[in-house]
Amino acid sequence: MQTVNIHEAKTHLSKLIDQATKGDSFVIAKAGKPMVLVVPYQAAEPRPPKRLGFLQDQFAIPDDFDNMGQAEIEQMFSGKL
Repeated sequence: MQTVNIHEAKTHLSKLIDQATKGDSFVIAKAGKPMVLVVPYQAAEPRPPKRLGFLQDQFAIPDDFDNMGQAEIEQMFSGKL
């Protein structure tokens, strides 16, 4: 893998980017110390959309679900419970 100093990277950036897009990664160093690894960009694979209804028919939801516990909740708010 090629290592270039910052000045060289600035001077030859277009050429280095062309090399990286062809798969030739390189390191940019500062005072001989590696600072940055430049690799070709690879877009992530698109994820399939999440399925809605994947638990369909797995649970029974009562018809009065929205009203369940209503009396207890009213008692809690009124201080009777």
